[in-house]
Amino acid sequence: MKTPLILGLALSLAAAATSASAGTCPADQMRADARTSGETMPAKVTDTELSFIALGGEINGLDNRRLRLRRLVVQPGGVVPWHSHTDRPALIMTVSGQITEYNSTCAVGIEHKAGDVAQEKKGVSHWWKNNGKVPAVLIAADIKNDADATPAADHM
Repeated sequence: MKTPLILGLALSLAAAATSASAGTCPADQMRADARTSGETMPAKVTDTELSFIALGGEINGLDNRRLRLRRLVVQPGGVVPWHSHTDRPALIMTVSGQITEYNSTCAVGIEHKAGDVAQEKKGVSHWWKNNGKVPAVLIAADIKNDADATPAADHM
């Protein structure tokens, strides 16, 4: 009786691992400076900080930095504007719906479906748009530099 349960769990984990690596730029479309700008104004997006940890008290040298967890809901047609991830690494998981990323190093839009996890790190600048018909729900974990007061620093 336990064998079907274990097999089902193993298949579910394998499917999750496969989808977590999906949503990347096709190798033949990767290029430096594939795009240098994008939408500059947020639209139809809510960004809720769920929790954070002040890292200065946890790790030496990380004063003014927070590890934060956020929930973003991007309505159909909604936009997360162009921003950089220099000095602000992040992991973004698409929980439901789908969303298109327009990345500085990819000549085509990158589709992120439910279960996909995007890595955002130094050298990445991008913007996102929900081209679908249902809201895209995202969970974002990032390290925020509270000394950076630019408005774009608060978006994805």
